[in-house]
Amino acid sequence: MKYYIITGEASGDLHASNLMKELKIQDPEADFRFWGGDLMLAQGGELVKHYRETAFMGFLTVVKNLDKIKANFALCEKDLLEFQADVLILVDYPGFNLRMAKFAKKRGIRVHYYISPKIWAWKESRVKKIKAYVDRMFTIFPFETEFYQKHNFEVSFGGNPLLDALENRSNKEEGFPDFITRNKLSEKPIIALLAGSRKQEIERVLPVMLECVESFPDHQFVVAAAPSIDAEFYASVVGNQKVQFVYGQTYDLLQQAQAAIVTSGTATLETALLRVPQVVCYLTGGGKLLFTIGKRLLKVKYISLVNLIMDQLIVKELIQHTCTKEMITEELNQILFDKDYRTQMLYNYQLLNEKLGGAGASARFAKMIYEDLQK
Repeated sequence: MKYYIITGEASGDLHASNLMKELKIQDPEADFRFWGGDLMLAQGGELVKHYRETAFMGFLTVVKNLDKIKANFALCEKDLLEFQADVLILVDYPGFNLRMAKFAKKRGIRVHYYISPKIWAWKESRVKKIKAYVDRMFTIFPFETEFYQKHNFEVSFGGNPLLDALENRSNKEEGFPDFITRNKLSEKPIIALLAGSRKQEIERVLPVMLECVESFPDHQFVVAAAPSIDAEFYASVVGNQKVQFVYGQTYDLLQQAQAAIVTSGTATLETALLRVPQVVCYLTGGGKLLFTIGKRLLKVKYISLVNLIMDQLIVKELIQHTCTKEMITEELNQILFDKDYRTQMLYNYQLLNEKLGGAGASARFAKMIYEDLQK
């Protein structure tokens, strides 16, 4: 059958590529056409647009690129019809994908949504469009089932594909000596810094993370540097602080770390699944007023996926005014040197892993998608 897949970011490229790999097992003659990235391209099929060309984030950026965005919609609509797809598979990326869902639904193309937009956190009103235009929603967090039930919409939970990505990661068997030699690091235990992948985010949170470096002279602090950010930018943010960098090796770094300081997002879940005790830091721009407004718009109790999934405080969240040198240092001391505290966090990580259903999610989703189309 013909599968048309749309994603607009690196994580979507990763999860969609694993889904394509499993769909080829279910349907050996699968024909793919997609908006995505290099990982999807490696699975075969035709790449229409790379996500690097479609990633417009932030109000001002969107306004400046309205003509390009309109052209992308026109191209996608025309291309979808010419391909004569049996199914449109949408991967998160709601701003673009919900419009494409409406277009496809009106033209009789079956619409599958793989990885729900985070409407349970904000823009809950988007559930109306999902109910109207999406034939099947496949979710990756167990709490999403309850959320959609509240809106009388049945979804299919099949586990979290992040577990597959971690299971299939490169250098999985690499030891600490080989890692530090390869990256020219010292022999001190590592504290990993995951400060995000966008410049504004890094500028806000990384300097605060680095303020506690001097409190841990027996450890080395290593930044998981985003491949899209150049070394000069990091140097301007870091200044004279004693910190090392590894590019494009987040999983490798976490695998060797004793602890991590992580900004909110998928990174908190990745850190937990790799069994690294962490403290979560979150800083917004715009000062106290914008933070207060944003907090009121959020519909969730926690900001980290770890705590959201477990529905309890598993990892410490230091948000805005509590995200300080003193608070980070205090929490790091606990996760590094308080044996009972550290053991409890690692035990909760194990429960988290079990709650997500273990590895094999990509295969389970591929089977569900293929069987649905057979019907």
